Amino acid sequence: MTDHPLYPETAPNTHGHLDVGDGHRIYWEESGNPQGSPVVFLHGGPGTGCQPVHRRFFDPAHYRIVLLDQRGSGRSTPLGDVSANTTAHLIADLEALRRLLGIDSWHVFGGSWGSTLGLAYAQAHPEAVKSLTLRGIFLFRQREVDWYFRGLRRFLPEAWRAFAGHLPPEDRDDVLAGYAKLVMNPDPAVHMPAARAWGAYEGGGATLLPSPETVAGLTDDVTALGLARMNVHYMSARGFFPEGALLDNIDRIRHIPGTIVQGRYDLICPIASADDLARAWPEARYVIIPDAGHSAFEPGTRSALVAAMDRYRSL
Repeated sequence: MTDHPLYPETAPNTHGHLDVGDGHRIYWEESGNPQGSPVVFLHGGPGTGCQPVHRRFFDPAHYRIVLLDQRGSGRSTPLGDVSANTTAHLIADLEALRRLLGIDSWHVFGGSWGSTLGLAYAQAHPEAVKSLTLRGIFLFRQREVDWYFRGLRRFLPEAWRAFAGHLPPEDRDDVLAGYAKLVMNPDPAVHMPAARAWGAYEGGGATLLPSPETVAGLTDDVTALGLARMNVHYMSARGFFPEGALLDNIDRIRHIPGTIVQGRYDLICPIASADDLARAWPEARYVIIPDAGHSAFEPGTRSALVAAMDRYRSL
């Protein structure tokens, strides 16, 4: 397989905050070619926010690269705020940003929760989507939520013990509800240790081989708090979707060029969900990375994502 390295580092051409109402202001930035083909990057979590390295999946000579931090995440304010924060709000925010930037349609690129949001956005606004590139598929069905809190312990028992062990013993039978009590507590002495424990759990399962850098990235204070609070909020509401909605509505987007990239040994978002999506959407290109887990930055996954966006330069 041909290796496709990340593109060189670039700096934003412009950036700002968009007031989307309800007290929320979302951070956005543009880099690359100001006259190029627009692409929007949807970060995972929910709640992790964007990083400079996320610009590097895209050829900066060709693409007008748009990154944003979703409500409650990263540089958007207020950090960790779950009020007026649903999938429908995030979809509306994307449309508000697209209109602000004068973009008719754009390529949509997202992984993990970003794959969920990308599918939901495309199904709501197919006319605005040039292509979909999705990685680490999460369809927010009940069994996928249950896997995160119960099934994952079969492969990461020590990480799960540390995760559940942060809770008082009486709350360990319902880990999600137990963490909701802690991460939503207004006292930083309560919510920050819990948020870091959440980030360590997710980071520990994100790569095929141990990656201290991945864990560190998910346990810094801003990322950890956004990740933990948004995860608790969205998982408690099952993503604000009816069960199975993203597959039930797949006919709305089957005409859109699509690429699905999935690590064979993804523990956070097991391959069964990507397989379900690929069978429901046979027109999409489905790429299984045989030696990767969940992270976008494992070599095979990184290369496949860059190659997908290189192919879409022809659109």
